[in-house]
Amino acid sequence: MILVLFAIAVAIPLVLWSIGKIPLSYNLRNLTLRWKTTVMTALAFTAVIALLTVMMAFVNGMKKMTEGTGQPGNVLILADGATDETFSNLNVGDLTEIENLPEVARQNGRPMASRETLLVVNQLTPDPAGGYKRRFLQLRGIEDPQLSARVHGLRLLSGGTWFSEAGVQEASAPESKSDEAAPLIQAVLGEGVAHELGRARSEEELAEAKNRDRLDVGDTFLLGERRWVVVGVIDSAGSTFNSEIWAKRSLAAAMFGKDTYTTLVLQTEGAATAKQFKKFLAEDYKKAAVNAQVETEYYKSLSETTAQFSYAIGFIAVVMSIGGIFGVMNTMFAAISQRMGDIGVLRLLGYARWQILVSFLLESMVIALVGGLLGCILGSLSNGWTANSIVGGQGGGKLVVLQLAVNADIIATGLFLTLLMGLLGGLLPALSAMRLKPLDALR
Repeated sequence: MILVLFAIAVAIPLVLWSIGKIPLSYNLRNLTLRWKTTVMTALAFTAVIALLTVMMAFVNGMKKMTEGTGQPGNVLILADGATDETFSNLNVGDLTEIENLPEVARQNGRPMASRETLLVVNQLTPDPAGGYKRRFLQLRGIEDPQLSARVHGLRLLSGGTWFSEAGVQEASAPESKSDEAAPLIQAVLGEGVAHELGRARSEEELAEAKNRDRLDVGDTFLLGERRWVVVGVIDSAGSTFNSEIWAKRSLAAAMFGKDTYTTLVLQTEGAATAKQFKKFLAEDYKKAAVNAQVETEYYKSLSETTAQFSYAIGFIAVVMSIGGIFGVMNTMFAAISQRMGDIGVLRLLGYARWQILVSFLLESMVIALVGGLLGCILGSLSNGWTANSIVGGQGGGKLVVLQLAVNADIIATGLFLTLLMGLLGGLLPALSAMRLKPLDALR
């Protein structure tokens, strides 16, 4: 639909140009003679469209992230009534029963099942203005990282390993401080949170860092009352796992006071089996009441925040468009007042009123198109930028690191809006110019 609207918007100035009798060079000459006004009006369009492009790229990045998370053959189990992992509390006995159902895939006789505890934990970071500020991180406690990685279809970037069975290691150079003398808790980071934690390092830590862009294997960070060491970084760009810290579940649960499991992820033979298994657990399984969802559907359901951003951007777009329309209108009315004689001469030369209308409409649309194209180009530079946001719904939420994504639909939307603003902004001035009588215009 966006591409159709864009095609219509592009077709309008092309049709006007093809039917117009007044030479286009006349319009271009007038725009260059009033170049300061033309440039200022075009720059207003540039600012509006560039800002809208960045905001739409943000929403598109969130949508791609939620839709790109999960495996279609996985079934995600939450406690009955829970709509978000953070609110779920599963019974261990129920997990054992469900894991041994025949629909669950097995490898070497072992169920492909990942028992997990998702926590949202508070981290204190130094504030440049003084003191500390808080931020909330996702910590996923798991028992067997290699099994969980196979279930979720994740792998590590080169040079890293999964945390050990103990989940801790001795500090290489213990100092007198108690947090550094204690064993370091091993952690595996998503790429996004590795970048976020890397940016929060002190100048001294940056000077010793192997990788200035993000935390890397061997780097440490403070979380809770303990120091953690990075043993691996997950190749997780484009998914919500990009924002998670993985650690030994028993250690994470004891440190942050969450003894129960929140999530059970089961691998089946494929998407069709996963849908059937979900239906069986929801309708026919009598031993325990659980909330079973296909994993990909669960993460898509977290797009409620994306919809809210879309509504907000739509409202902002309307307000900005009205401003752009009035800006073009003001410019074109000023142009008409300065070219009354020109309009009279054109009418006396035999040009019809509708041809005057077309001529002035083309001028306003040229201004809008130039500004809009530049705005789309500037806004496209945001493609690949990282940003923080919250995804979730119905009371739950996850802090995520996402990548802005500019696509053809966003560019088409930007150009459609700018051409529409040019058309509507130039319409009233063009109608005003069209109604002028030749002799009145020459007085």
